[in-house]
Amino acid sequence: MAEEKGLNKPVKLKSDLAAFLGVSSLPRTEITKKLWDYIKANKLQTRTINGKPENAGKNIVADAKLIKIFKNTKTTSKTGKVTDLTKLQEGQTIDMMQMASVVSANIE
Repeated sequence: MAEEKGLNKPVKLKSDLAAFLGVSSLPRTEITKKLWDYIKANKLQTRTINGKPENAGKNIVADAKLIKIFKNTKTTSKTGKVTDLTKLQEGQTIDMMQMASVVSANIE
């Protein structure tokens, strides 16, 4: 079998994410898929933003399990944008576009 490369290459998970997913390594694509499966199964996407249904589902509510993973996130993108979720509280939301930063912050 060919060695997996890029996004399909298994990466080592940091402890909080490993505990959440029940495995110690997974490809990034699988990490993201499993996080989304959990978010959808637990209805953790907002239905409205400021009372309007536009972009419904764009924000993810941090529940007791996700908050542990989200709070590990403090990354700086290539463009210099800082994603700092270390002070996030349970019940607060993150933008779905921050999920890549969350995954990056929780792997070694």
